[in-house]
Amino acid sequence: MSSASIAVELRQVGLRHAGGLQALSQVDLHVLAGDFVCLVGPSGCGKSSLLKLIAGLWQPSSGTVRVAGGDPRRIEARQRLSFVFQEPTLMPWASVADNVGLPLKLARVNRRDRAAEVDAALHRVGLQGFAQALPHELSGGMQMRVSIARGLITRPSILLLDEPFGALDEITRQKLDDELLSIWAQGELTVVFVTHSLAEAAYLGTRVCVMGSGPGRITFEDEARQPWPRPTHHRTSADFNQRLRTLQDALAEASEPVSMPPSQAAQAFRGAVP
Repeated sequence: MSSASIAVELRQVGLRHAGGLQALSQVDLHVLAGDFVCLVGPSGCGKSSLLKLIAGLWQPSSGTVRVAGGDPRRIEARQRLSFVFQEPTLMPWASVADNVGLPLKLARVNRRDRAAEVDAALHRVGLQGFAQALPHELSGGMQMRVSIARGLITRPSILLLDEPFGALDEITRQKLDDELLSIWAQGELTVVFVTHSLAEAAYLGTRVCVMGSGPGRITFEDEARQPWPRPTHHRTSADFNQRLRTLQDALAEASEPVSMPPSQAAQAFRGAVP
């Protein structure tokens, strides 16, 4: 495997919070350019923490994190990466166009070029007719599309998404899953996607990593070739449901409590107490 093909690399990564609680331990993860990797696991297993480490927002206590071959804190890495959070986090007083164009405005891109990029990003998420709308005039699903468009405006090669569709109804969620896949399938985009939904992970991911807790670690990886575009009834197909059962078994095993020596358990308890 050449280093040039690796978009994200974590080697023996550990994360210990200031209070002493070990959140992640010995995490190894390699994401190849063009992958769509989904992270699933029980609450508190460190999925969101892992994304923050990749984004360079947090620093590991041990091990190494590399994005595009270098430190994620470097400007070169930050320019190649975008982060979409659980909530749209839109400016309520600003139009859709202004919300989407904010990263380019902060980068001092001129107004004409910024407008062209905003138009392109809104087309990619199907919101080309809503450039002047305010966030409160949009549905939850449309607000999340705005957030994704803002994430795409800088034309990143790596897109991190932290449960972006978790608060949406199932019909809207499935529609946005398909739209995100369509954007990814256009090429030149690597996706790391955190979700609590096994069905969503099984549907989206070229690879699904199951995480266990106590402390957080990757316990199982599943890789599968899936057709693109997804057939109409893909979610009820035998292949899909076999993958889903495999992931259910892996998650059940990962959710089993991990025994630890009394001294380590006491340290973890002290770290969890405010």
